[in-house]
Amino acid sequence: MTVRIVDRRNDSKNKSSVNRSRFIRRFKGQIRKAVSDAINKRGLKDLDEGEKIGIPGKDIDEPQFEHGRGGVWDAVRPGNDRFNAGDQVDRPKGGGAGGGGKGQASNEGEGLDEFVFTLTKDEFLDIFFDEMALPNLVKQQLAQIEQYKRTRAGFVQTGVPTNVNLTRTMRGAAGRRIAIGGPYATQMRALEKELAELRETLPDDHPEVERVRKEITKLRAKIEAIPFVDTFDLRFNNRVKTPKPSTQAVMFCLLDVSGSMDEGRKNVAKRFFMLLYLFLNRNYEHIEVVFIRHHTVASEVSEEDFFTSRESGGTVVSSALTLMHEIVTARYPSSLWNIYGAQASDGDNWHDDSPRCREILGNQILELTQYFAYIEITDGPPQNLWEEYLKLQEAHAGRFAMQRIANLADIYPVFRELFKRRA
Repeated sequence: MTVRIVDRRNDSKNKSSVNRSRFIRRFKGQIRKAVSDAINKRGLKDLDEGEKIGIPGKDIDEPQFEHGRGGVWDAVRPGNDRFNAGDQVDRPKGGGAGGGGKGQASNEGEGLDEFVFTLTKDEFLDIFFDEMALPNLVKQQLAQIEQYKRTRAGFVQTGVPTNVNLTRTMRGAAGRRIAIGGPYATQMRALEKELAELRETLPDDHPEVERVRKEITKLRAKIEAIPFVDTFDLRFNNRVKTPKPSTQAVMFCLLDVSGSMDEGRKNVAKRFFMLLYLFLNRNYEHIEVVFIRHHTVASEVSEEDFFTSRESGGTVVSSALTLMHEIVTARYPSSLWNIYGAQASDGDNWHDDSPRCREILGNQILELTQYFAYIEITDGPPQNLWEEYLKLQEAHAGRFAMQRIANLADIYPVFRELFKRRA
């Protein structure tokens, strides 16, 4: 007999966290696919929430040993008035052993529902951002030091009781008692030896014996008066504030909002930048994000305007690159900042402007940035901007990357490819 127990109780707080982590590791492939599907269905403002995912019951079945019946069995079914032994039974009409799924319920058989598993917000983002990191994020200079940490720096003789170092205090007290009581101990041994010699030749009430006894008593009182722990012995842990270095980085998000970028393409671009924004804020400290929208002219906007404004127009991509270079020069010197850029466009640019974009990017921006990613959102052939940018790939390998996105389903693999962890 096989017994299956399905525990459908809700986990209490912090209960079975080890089992939960083991489950996520075991079914990471199914969970990652469900997370990818969920990203494509969500709105922009819901990307950083948890998610309920379903895992088919067959995927969580485990091997089991059962006792077989064995042997040859004859069964007698009472009430049979249609068939005799050896008769062939026609297959039920409608296909399958169970027909078309219609009919009355049975009291036989068993199964397991699809297992629904709820990921928390942190688990959801951990799985989605697994193995991702900004490439080439190396410290160029310690700057904008705003955080400090307290580190041990020896011992001091003053402090608060909570910082008392008992080991060092007791060691100092023992050394002090030995240093002060050492001469007394030497005198004590000499007097005890003298007393023993006098008592061999003189009675106990002899004045000389009494004198030695009084000196021993005085000396013992001096030894006992030495304090076990003196305020001089106290030692306190000393802690000093030291700067905690932090890496500064700034990420530029350039979005094409021209007329050729319809709402579907803008939605893809917005999702890509939202993932990038969540990724940066989740994994790195002291990272600033600069949002730039452009059509024929470019402007720096707030996060809300970047994702919600409906302004549109023609296409001059170089305006965004020029504005980015101006902002970097004015506010983010490359000697103090790690600079990153990501550009999203359908690649349909004013033809005479694409060579200028390549010139600005290759001669001005890439030499200041750690990494620049370009995504072209189109399901058709590559556009003129893509052709111009291709000329930069070989010369700036490792610093410049290009990917194409045709639909929402491509966002996840493209994002992982652009920002996967490099050795």
